[in-house]
Amino acid sequence: MKAISVLGSTGSIGTQTLQIIEEFPDQFRVVALTAGKNLPLVVEQIQKHAPEVVALADESLLPELNERLLALSSENQPKNIPQLLGGPDGLNAAASWSTTDLVVTGIVGCAGLLPTLAAIRAGKDIALANKETLIAAGPVVLPELKKSGSRLLPADSEHSAIFQCLQGTPWAETARLSTGVPTPGLRRIQLTASGGAFRDWSTEELKNATVSDATSHPNWSMGKKITVDSATLMNKGLEVIEAHYLFGIDYDQIEIVIHPQSIIHSMIELADSSVLAQLGWPDMKLPILFCMSWPNRQETPWRRLKLSEVGELTFRAPDTAKYPCMSLAYSVGRAGGTMPAVMNAANEEAVAQFLKEKIHFLDIPKFIEAVCESHKPDLQNKPSLDDIISIDNWARIALREEINRGTIKTAIPRMAV
Repeated sequence: MKAISVLGSTGSIGTQTLQIIEEFPDQFRVVALTAGKNLPLVVEQIQKHAPEVVALADESLLPELNERLLALSSENQPKNIPQLLGGPDGLNAAASWSTTDLVVTGIVGCAGLLPTLAAIRAGKDIALANKETLIAAGPVVLPELKKSGSRLLPADSEHSAIFQCLQGTPWAETARLSTGVPTPGLRRIQLTASGGAFRDWSTEELKNATVSDATSHPNWSMGKKITVDSATLMNKGLEVIEAHYLFGIDYDQIEIVIHPQSIIHSMIELADSSVLAQLGWPDMKLPILFCMSWPNRQETPWRRLKLSEVGELTFRAPDTAKYPCMSLAYSVGRAGGTMPAVMNAANEEAVAQFLKEKIHFLDIPKFIEAVCESHKPDLQNKPSLDDIISIDNWARIALREEINRGTIKTAIPRMAV
């Protein structure tokens, strides 16, 4: 039985992870949870899973959580109250909890970076659902992985598909997981993209896009931030950078292809020209479970894929004019160093401002690119963790300042792809 810590237990990844644990109680148990402000759901999760420790990002909520648990304890509902921790130190302690075998990183954004690093430094295996760990801090994370022996198992659908396709190839025998080692025999990666909420919209129609439109994904059930990233195709750009770090492959060997049905989750081409693909219904539980049960596969009662039900699988090249975030991500990845951290933080802030209706959907890439351009003179090739954290904060402030100035141009010169 594997002991699981869930970072971001009340979010989309966290709740699905706990559903899996409930389905397979003889295979997995919960030892640690971390969460934000959804105390009713946290209490429910504590009752169901009896973790050893619970950490809240907002330390001020600990007294209220304790009161809720004591009230339930007096009613003989939970027999044991877990150790309660709060703030950044509490999150780090829960992430590196001594009895943990595997840490599922479901905290969205750069907020998940420090707890994930704490888990890596403690030698814990990671089911990585937090893209920012590698995108913002790849130059810091890879040396830590080599030092601790911790393994990153990709929990998002695309990188899990690549990981699954690589099982049985020379890479599986000779390369350590997620240490930036070049992948033997791997010629090309094809990341599939649904195209997001606006895949059937014209560029002209995007002028009328609303928050409601952008957060209505046709295939996947996800949080608002990642759903907007899917609509801009920034999620694919981020996945390109993540694939570069995970599998040690050059950016010229990573392609994006629009696949509206979201049945093929990604493909790899090997040296002999053979192409391998991983298929399945669009459901995040499968890649999460693969991380949790790896190197084995768990028998499930889940719906089986029938291609006759799917009917057809179609593909097309992405429109670079419609999705400028995609090209920006390639150029940022090639720039390396601190530039991906800047882009990632600027994107998080731009999406947040869009969700607050402070900027238009089409403004998102313009503001991100403006912040990246501003950072060019200060780019660092070998940043420390403190550098990454400082630059992340700078990029968020810089984007807000760009918005407040109101001087953003409609056509900023593009960074070379």
